[in-house]
Amino acid sequence: MSENILQRMERIDAKQKISSFMVKEKQPYDFKVKYATIRANEFAEECYKRGLNYHVSVGGLDSITLFLFLKRIHIDAPGISVSFLEDPSIQKIHKELGIERLKSSVRYTDDNGMEHRWSKTQILQEFGFPVLSKEIAGKIETLANPTDKNKTVRHAIITGETGEYGGFQKNSRTKMSQKWLEKFGGYANEIEGTSYQVPPFKVSSKCCYYLKEKPCDDWAKENNSVPYLGLMASEGGRRAKSLRINGCNYFGKSTTRSCPFAIFNRQDLLQLALDLEVPVPEIYGTIERKEDGTLYTTKAQRTGCSMCGFGIHLEKRPHRFDLLKEQHPKEWYFWMYECCVDEETGEKYGWAKVLDYIGVGY
Repeated sequence: MSENILQRMERIDAKQKISSFMVKEKQPYDFKVKYATIRANEFAEECYKRGLNYHVSVGGLDSITLFLFLKRIHIDAPGISVSFLEDPSIQKIHKELGIERLKSSVRYTDDNGMEHRWSKTQILQEFGFPVLSKEIAGKIETLANPTDKNKTVRHAIITGETGEYGGFQKNSRTKMSQKWLEKFGGYANEIEGTSYQVPPFKVSSKCCYYLKEKPCDDWAKENNSVPYLGLMASEGGRRAKSLRINGCNYFGKSTTRSCPFAIFNRQDLLQLALDLEVPVPEIYGTIERKEDGTLYTTKAQRTGCSMCGFGIHLEKRPHRFDLLKEQHPKEWYFWMYECCVDEETGEKYGWAKVLDYIGVGY
């Protein structure tokens, strides 16, 4: 019988690895920069031994800072990005830095051999809205698309009971929070005997895959290259646990990557951006320091695709859609009210319906 999740965590001594990593997260800034330098160089050396190339997957301020940090420590890693997903001010910086601009993944190839690629609107229309978080959206999508294979997972999402593979846990973290179960758990009402709501729109996490992850993965395969990523465990979510268990550099069977900033927090990242004189895209404003020494960006704190809603419920106003309205009002109106079409009524709708449903003002 294959081992369950709890047995695997014990075998790899996950608790000790997480504890050791979190000690490093509490170290001072200078320690973290030196640590990132060592890990980045180790990754480059290991890639050389294995006959691999390397690159930087570039998006917003974090990965722009990583790209320039690697240049500073004499690691000449080319940058790639699906830039059209980013704010125009980020695209401008990418162009100035010579980042290679990729297209979205191919949706289909017609009879004439012409490739047709996924667009943002097609993703939203066919799969659904990226809302709350990538992890939660994935769970909602699983509930909405029941199969025999995901039966155990669906039950765990509703109840927290994991079954044999999950070590027969009763209150696992697989369970979605009660707040969001009330709003999105209705797909399982008949099976679970619940009375949750079903949203009036589809939810999905597939946008990241088709618009960003797959194009970068395809480029990497074509170029025999593995990525440096600007991820930090302090950002939380499911990436935090993975970084704390696997560390900055990871060479696995299907995944190889380096995250030199894994032990950084937001303050470390912004300080390094200042030290490196990183060009800050206009959407972030400028990096300033409060009276207590805390660094912050005067506009957006985080950015992403202009149609992405991951984390929107956690943002203070003005949130990302407020800023989009201020800077690009026509684009804001399109995403809020016109980006999708109701397949039954033919009426147009957009993020306004989603934000109303989850209780976010706009």
